[in-house]
Amino acid sequence: MLSQIPIDLSKVKKESIDREILRLGIIAELDAINLYEQMAELTDNKDIKKILLDIAREEKTHVGEFQTLLLRLDEEQVKELEEGRKEVEEELED
Repeated sequence: MLSQIPIDLSKVKKESIDREILRLGIIAELDAINLYEQMAELTDNKDIKKILLDIAREEKTHVGEFQTLLLRLDEEQVKELEEGRKEVEEELED
């Protein structure tokens, strides 16, 4: 199932629009990755599987591009990603 746009961009404050656009781009790319990987799992055709997985990898690059831009615009996101990383490391140390 593909995601629905969670917000009406016309109602977003001007100072927040770029961050929201980038987040929507990330959502769209993650949806595409999931779709292509799921379809690749369903097919027995090795050529189709190969191409679907290649396209999924490209979409992962796009996630990285959007995320890089988002991290330039949202200092809180940078901080919270680091907090999440630390929490996982702490949990996995046990």
